[in-house]
This record gives sequence, structure tokens and C-alpha cells, in this order.
Amino acid sequence: MADGDQMIRVDMTNLTATAEPFPKEWDMLGGRALSARILLDECDASCDPLGPDNVLVLAPGVLAGSSAPTSGRMSVGGKSPLTNGIKEANTGGNPAIDLMRLGYRVIVVKGQPSDREKRWGLEVNEDGLQLVDATDHKYKWNYALCEDLSGTYPKASFISIGPAGERCLAGASVATTDERGRPARHAGRGGLGAVMGSKCLKFVAVDKGRKGVRQPANRKEFTGASKEYTKTYREAPQFFEFGTSAVVPVANGLHTFPYKNRTSGQSPDVETLDGKRIVESFEERGGGMHNCMTGCIVQCSNVVHDAEGNYKTSALEFETLTLLGANCAIPSWEDVADLDRLCDEIGLDTIETGAAIAVYMDSGGMEWGDAEGAKGLLREIADGTELGQAIGNGAVAIGKKRGHARIPAVRGQSLPAWDPRPLQATGITYATSAMGADHTAGLIINPGLDPGEYAIASQEVQIINAAVDSSGFCQFLQPSLTDVANFYSEYSGETVTPEQVADMGWQCMQDEWEFNRRAGWKDEDDDLPDVLKNEGVGPDGSMVFAVPKDVIDQAKQQRFAPRDSLYTTKAAG
Repeated sequence: MADGDQMIRVDMTNLTATAEPFPKEWDMLGGRALSARILLDECDASCDPLGPDNVLVLAPGVLAGSSAPTSGRMSVGGKSPLTNGIKEANTGGNPAIDLMRLGYRVIVVKGQPSDREKRWGLEVNEDGLQLVDATDHKYKWNYALCEDLSGTYPKASFISIGPAGERCLAGASVATTDERGRPARHAGRGGLGAVMGSKCLKFVAVDKGRKGVRQPANRKEFTGASKEYTKTYREAPQFFEFGTSAVVPVANGLHTFPYKNRTSGQSPDVETLDGKRIVESFEERGGGMHNCMTGCIVQCSNVVHDAEGNYKTSALEFETLTLLGANCAIPSWEDVADLDRLCDEIGLDTIETGAAIAVYMDSGGMEWGDAEGAKGLLREIADGTELGQAIGNGAVAIGKKRGHARIPAVRGQSLPAWDPRPLQATGITYATSAMGADHTAGLIINPGLDPGEYAIASQEVQIINAAVDSSGFCQFLQPSLTDVANFYSEYSGETVTPEQVADMGWQCMQDEWEFNRRAGWKDEDDDLPDVLKNEGVGPDGSMVFAVPKDVIDQAKQQRFAPRDSLYTTKAAG
């Protein structure tokens, strides 16, 4: 939205990095919507996800780099080696902000080097772009990598992969550094770290530059809107005051705190996995709540210290406590904190990895609750052992290796913590979203919802979340489509209506569905696995996923007439 905005194109086959003008017709596209448009236009949907024809997209949201509160998130996109379809994974940290303040709206990475043993880094600064030899950093863990890079690039933020990404494992994540330079934020879902690894791109270093905050067209009005939104948010009750880890007892009560590979929806260890235990540790050990990016007002990220008061990890969130804790029958939040740090170091999605370890335990490969054994498995992933590769490739891969049938996954990707059996409308999201089983595509925590509302509720929240993921806003800020439209209007200087924002969200979803159609996805496969239909949770195992296929199809095959509530409903992820 600024004159002179550019996009970065990286050709890893010829080892070149160039800038070109950002298309004016894409001005209102950012984040997830921009990633979807580029992938649909420029990526062969039938390609090998780990081959040279896949396209890696690093796309800041539209408002990233501006003074809008908590608006600096980035979408990482590509064809997923897990789902074999399109994937967007959203992350915080500062790289999106720094890219936008340098005037770069997106990085598009194509091709693959002929020498797959070498590693490369991309430098982005006010002087231009350069690919540099990063082979000295080969297989380096993320924290050591970013510490070393900060010596070379003292004013930069970083996008990086750990050894899991370099080994092209389908559970690999893409790390981004927080305000303090720690690689603790991750675009986790879908294995996009493996896509980055397949291109031998170890890191991107983005200099902070001297240009400062991006200026909106209507500066006074935009600043006023930012201040008013911040004031209103801070005066309201703070659901995320202690981060998502505080959700543990609520989820357990709703039977969506999966235990032992989802054989139950409640854990007997709920008290020792409750995020309150983390909060209680702050007084004695230090740590506390912080913002992961410049300008964040949510501050949902907990900083966890060990018993000696040393930094261990951030943030230890609900999904991680669930999948690496309760789902593996590991009872201690402190052990889960160790596992979380290892995942961040090695570059792994904690959801997919926790699900894979649970399948391994369920198949008899390891005793339930063996925390030290689980930590050993993660180190095997880093080392590239045969077992480590199977775990690192996700739950479906280790299930096949073990000949185990109980694999709670949709289109190759493991389910997140939020279980579709007590939350039927969320199950529709898992079945119909182009993202596969991903709660950030459209979570509905309403177990009492009328069945007649399931399809429209799922569709509406999917539209909202697609729009928010395109804006740069964090879903935890909980903006509505009306909020997004107001900020877009003052930012661009043109009137943007909530209806237009909804249309952009819907178009994003259509682009993603079309990519998946070209990739070979079939509508008849928009469903959940039999394990969720045949095995129940809750009282007497009475909660099973029981939404008829024709109702599931409604959320995808037609656009419901918009209701007024569509424009005021808050994002939920």
C-alpha cells in the first residue's frame, strides 16, 4: 500500500535473489490470501512437495509494520508434504514487521540447488539482497544458529529451520525470532520447514533498517483507531492474560484434553499440566508474560524458566501441553517444557510431533508417560536415525511403520488438541478446510451449538480467520471483519467495507480449494477418520463425531447468505 513496495524472488536453482515491483492489484492482499494467490498462480499443484517445483512463500500481513496493535504476523505457505495440498502456517515474531518496514511485501522462493549438501542464507537489508553460503551452519539447532547469526547481523530478525527441516521431515516447522531474538515462534503446521529445507535455505536475516513504521494514507485517523482499539482491548477482561496454557482445565472439562492418543478426552494429570503451575513458577524462578512481537498488546506468550532461574522456553502453550503432555500421558508440565524447547531447537511442530509420539506409545514402542524416552526420540530426529525420521515425518508415517491403525489425522495431518467429538462444528472445519485438521482455520468452542448451525458456523469462522490471517493481526487480538475493514480503510485511504473483507476471506478459501483440486484432492474425502466416529469420549464414551456428510459438504460447496453476526464475530484460533 506504499508507493515503491517490492517483492523478493529467490531462485535457488541459479542462486539469485532479486527485487521487483509489488503488483498494484495485490495491494489488499497479504499473509494467507497473498500466499494462496501466488501458489495458485505460480506453483504446479501436482508437484513433489520436496522437489524444485514447489514454491515457498513468506508473506507478512497487510498491516504488518504499521502502528496497528498486534499486527505483525507472517504467513508461511507452500505445498504441504503432510497433506499433499496447499498449506499456510501463521507465526509471530519480528521478521514480518522488519520486511514490511524495508518495503518488501513478500518473499517467493523457487527452485533447488544442484548441490544439496550446501546450505544458504538470504540477507535482506536496505542495501539490497544477497544469498550467502551458510554451510557452516548445517544441522545447527535454532537457538545456537540465531545466537551465531546475531553476531553477524546484530540488528536483524531471523527466519530459520533446524535439522528437522534440513532433513526434509514432514513435521518440520519454520522458526521466527521474537523481540529478544529467540527462535521461539514457529509456523508449525503442515511441514513447511521441510519445504524450506528442500531448497537448502537455512535462514533469512532481515535487517531492521532505518525507515521506521509504515505510514498509512489517513495517518491521524489510523493512529486514532489504533489507540482506541488498544484502549478498548485493555479495558476488557483478558482471556489470554496468562496465555493459552490457562485453557487446560476448561478443555479437560469439555472432554477435549486428549489422553493416551485420544482414547479419552480427559487426563488424570490435569492438575500438574495446568498452566497455573507455570504462572506459579514466575515468582520463584522469574519469567512471566511478554509480547512476541513489537507492538503486541495481547502478551499471551509465557516465558518459562527452569528451577535455577534460567530461561528454558517460550511460549509453553495449550496445544503443546496437550499433545506432548496429556496425549502421551506425560504428567509434568516441566517435562513438556523440555520437550517444547527441543522441538523449537530442532524445528518441529509440537502438535504433529506429540501426536506421532503418542501413536508410537499406543503401538507399544514405548511406555506411556516416558518423558525421558520422548526426549530421546526428539534427539533421534535431530540425528536422522531411522526411528527419528519416522517420528519426524508425523503420526501417519510412524503409524504405517508400526502397522498401527489408530491414527487421528485428516489428510495426513494430525488433529490439534481441540477434539471434534465434543466440538462437532470444529470437526466440519477440519473436514472442509484446505488446511486439513488445523484449529487456526476455524475453531468453534461451543459444545451446545444447535446441529442446524454447524455448517454455517464453521463456514463463517473459516472466512473470518482467513481474513484475519491475511491482515497481519493476531487471532488472539480477536478482531472482527468490521475491525479489519476499519483499519484497511484508514491505511489505504479508500473505503473498505466489512462485506469486502468477507469476500476477500472467501476468495482466499476458494483459491486454496482450487489448488487442492488441482493437487488431486477429492470432495468425497472431506471427512474425519473412522477412529473419531467409532470411538467416543465423555460420559460412557457417548461423544462421537456424527455429522452427516451432506451437512459437512454444505460448509464448502455453497456460500451461505451473510448474517450480520458475520461482521462482528471475533476471530478464534
